[in-house]
Amino acid sequence: MTDPMRETLDRWKAAFDGHQVDAMADLFTPDALFQGFGPKVVAGRDAVRAYYEAVPDDRTAEVTVVSTYVIGEQVAGGFADVTFRDPKGWEAAVHLSLTLQRDPDAWRIRQYHVSRVSADHT
Repeated sequence: MTDPMRETLDRWKAAFDGHQVDAMADLFTPDALFQGFGPKVVAGRDAVRAYYEAVPDDRTAEVTVVSTYVIGEQVAGGFADVTFRDPKGWEAAVHLSLTLQRDPDAWRIRQYHVSRVSADHT
């Protein structure tokens, strides 16, 4: 079995780096819960698409899968460290947690949550 986190995050990174918002939204289940940098949890592919449409086109992501778990054949998840960057020097490091659900075509993101990494985290 392939690593569901790596498989999903490879597709996510390609779509994110290419600013392909429809491809990004398609990675999520229709009723996915999503917590990005914004203050609210949003739900559904349309909300995910709107979130990524607002991300500047020149941002990219460096992704390192930290841990993966699998529960049966239909559920998986884990953690990754992600650093978002742009060419002007902006950078944001986050911890990303995902819950994944297998559909007939591929793993889809059912829940997405980022937590910003802070140097003064106490």
